[in-house]
Amino acid sequence: MKQTSRNGTVYSLTGKKDADVIVLIHGLGLTRDTWASHLSSYEQDHTVLNYDLYGHGESAAPPEVPTLTTFSEQLRELMDELSIETAALIGFSLGGMINRRFAIDYPARVSALGILNSPHERGDAAQRLVEEHAAKSDIGGPGATIEAALLRWFTPNFLETRKPMLQMIKNWVMANDHRIYAQCRMVLANGVVELIRPEPAIAIPSLIITCENDRGSTPAMSHAIASEIGGSEVLIVPKLQHMGLVERPEFFTQPILSFLKARS
Repeated sequence: MKQTSRNGTVYSLTGKKDADVIVLIHGLGLTRDTWASHLSSYEQDHTVLNYDLYGHGESAAPPEVPTLTTFSEQLRELMDELSIETAALIGFSLGGMINRRFAIDYPARVSALGILNSPHERGDAAQRLVEEHAAKSDIGGPGATIEAALLRWFTPNFLETRKPMLQMIKNWVMANDHRIYAQCRMVLANGVVELIRPEPAIAIPSLIITCENDRGSTPAMSHAIASEIGGSEVLIVPKLQHMGLVERPEFFTQPILSFLKARS
């Protein structure tokens, strides 16, 4: 059952009571329903906190022009309200940037990180280009780029055979407020800069996963993230693209659960 926190965050808290907590953090333009096919696996042995980011789904608009810190504080306030002292943070794309920001800000409150299909250092020229594109994203709103995005996110077979799912995802993205979406896209574009080689370095058990054919969050980026987090592990899922976690959720849930179990 969904609930609403004091800061306007809509969330659900499900699964096994009094168990270790997993927090699920979705990506840009999406909602907490991104994790629908993952929940039953996580809920068997964990308490699962699943929520909508500010400006997404059913949550309130961000209280300011958003930054990664805005989203880190949203999660801290939610965990405080729910008396969650520590949790494993599983973040997809922008969510994998938010959980790293949270780990930098509040390392004692993170038991493990799952960083899924999340971008990292792009190089100066590519970084400028991504920021330029993000700055123009309020022109036409999310609808202006959604068709091209779907081609990047899913394999041709999924695009051909899963039309209802694709329509649902399009509806999530299209429901975003144009201005807030543009602001959040800029966070996705320039937020990586503050995550590169942080001082002090993140020292939390981390599993970094991306897909072989993810052009925006490449295998090289995942290996670069891992090189900056001591003792972390990398998994490259073959053949899939950016939203492999929707296309083949079991390729993500089972490795994550095994990773967490090995450290419990």
